[in-house]
Amino acid sequence: MAQRILVVEDEPAVAETIAYALETDGFEPVWAPTAGCAHEALAAGGVDLVILDIGLLDEDGFEFCREVRKTSDVPVIFLTARAGEVDRVVGLEIGGDDYVVKPFSPRELTARVKAVLRRAPGRAEKPAGASPGAESDFVVDAERIRITYCGTPLDLSRYEHRMLKVLLEHPGWVYSREKLMALAWEEPDTSGERTVDAHIKSLRAKLRAVKPDADPIRTHRGLGYSLREAP
Repeated sequence: MAQRILVVEDEPAVAETIAYALETDGFEPVWAPTAGCAHEALAAGGVDLVILDIGLLDEDGFEFCREVRKTSDVPVIFLTARAGEVDRVVGLEIGGDDYVVKPFSPRELTARVKAVLRRAPGRAEKPAGASPGAESDFVVDAERIRITYCGTPLDLSRYEHRMLKVLLEHPGWVYSREKLMALAWEEPDTSGERTVDAHIKSLRAKLRAVKPDADPIRTHRGLGYSLREAP
């Protein structure tokens, strides 16, 4: 079955060019001319990757990505006329997987799509109730919004739950404080990055209360945090 690529682009000519290039390389493109249409397409499921224009008419592309990252780990490639370094950094920090600047080569874009899909196997929409982590000590109940550790349900705050859920999605991946803020907070700009440290400290204390001899969260000095991979 062809992998479905959601093209979020408000310029029909650009979207048509992208769709043709994707079809030529064996993908199934789905066009969403607005952010609203894109949200509906993602909610329907079955999307393997998103090509996202930042300058949408009804919603900023960065904000769209932040919203998507609250519920989905689907890979996102930003497509934009903004070539500044700051925009690139912001796009990647909030959860983007790649950043392509207009004007672009359609063949290069499809090559980047393939590269992102190779780097992120299985990163797509997750069905409700599915556990996002591979750690054997943790069980995530998405419907009850509950995480169990070593058989014990954890009493977590809203942000502790969201941060732990993010870490569980990719054991071993290092998340910067800024990226954790972007993925776990509704308004990351209103809180300092040290807030993440405080919540990690509290989360670790709750995990030690269940299993004193273990520390599943690793600190990477100057980089961020990760969850230890299961042996």
